[in-house]
Amino acid sequence: MSAVDMTELLLETYKLADRIKESEEVNRYLKLKQEVQEDPEAQRLIREFQRKKELFEESQRFGHFHPDYHRAKNEAKEFLAEMRKHPKIGAYLELEEKLDRLLGEVSRTLAHSVSDSIKVPINDPRELRKANRAKRKSCG
Repeated sequence: MSAVDMTELLLETYKLADRIKESEEVNRYLKLKQEVQEDPEAQRLIREFQRKKELFEESQRFGHFHPDYHRAKNEAKEFLAEMRKHPKIGAYLELEEKLDRLLGEVSRTLAHSVSDSIKVPINDPRELRKANRAKRKSCG
């Protein structure tokens, strides 16, 4: 590919990124992010979740054998479910997941249009499990 073609390709990439940034979803996401940052109750919930998550991550270093592993894991999971009930946090997380799926799909489309063997980062645990199952099937 010549340098001119690469420049054109990069310009088209920036145009696509601009279109995504100008979308209704991104505008709503940024507005919700600001609202969550300015909401004292939301911030209190986030700080509490971060504490529970840190406790789980600390016990996770030692795996299932850590005496507090399961308790810490369940507490973090349950608190996240409760936190999602907060109207702003729930809407923010839902929109964040939607944007993550969109960006993942754009990445997969670009990568797979070049070659099916190109690896694309996956953030969605469901997609990751699906990809791992497919990988296991292809190995044997």
